[in-house]
Amino acid sequence: MRAIEATGKVDDQGRLQLDQRLNTATDQRVRVIVLLAEPPDGDIDEQEWREAAAKNPSFAFLQDAEEDIYTLNNGRPIG
Repeated sequence: MRAIEATGKVDDQGRLQLDQRLNTATDQRVRVIVLLAEPPDGDIDEQEWREAAAKNPSFAFLQDAEEDIYTLNNGRPIG
């Protein structure tokens, strides 16, 4: 596959509108990968972060029983 980089915007109907025409053959199927800009502050919400961490294989070791070193008796209540 050949890659073409282009910019554009999504209109109010959810359709992608490119800023310029593509110089390629017409009437052919294409694959589109959309890269969305991060929020200005770069933060993701807490729920999104938790879901990403739960699915990340880098944290799989935390499921091992050997990692359960704390109990409910450790620490002090908050508040």
